[in-house]
Amino acid sequence: MPKKRVLFVCIHNSARSQMAEELLRKLGGERFDVESAGLEPGKLNPLAVEILREKGIDITGKKTQKVFDLFTEGRRYHYVITVCDEASAERCPIFPGAVKKLHWSFPDPSTLTGSHQEKLTKIRTVRNTIEHTIRKWLTTNP
Repeated sequence: MPKKRVLFVCIHNSARSQMAEELLRKLGGERFDVESAGLEPGKLNPLAVEILREKGIDITGKKTQKVFDLFTEGRRYHYVITVCDEASAERCPIFPGAVKKLHWSFPDPSTLTGSHQEKLTKIRTVRNTIEHTIRKWLTTNP
């Protein structure tokens, strides 16, 4: 059976989409070919790097990608899943082919405030919510 291709999209491809990509890669195993990209790619959020390391995932030095570059390259996906707010998700291009577009809104880690430990606690909650959502989605997409 061919792998299902999944693209996670958020605004900067710095935290939410990166976490979703890596968590699906870990939880979904060989069943999925997964990528992530941003509408306006920025720099990888160091909190996301730190919080994924707790799960045994190292994304140190990983580059962010622009969703429109993937679109113009003609990449095709079975699922395009936006993980930002709904208004931003509507800016995502429509990819050709048999695509199911899903929207999972998660809080933006770039807006977190507080001490380093307080931010880690908050982004850990976002990561855990993403992981829970992926686990639930996997039960209907074996």
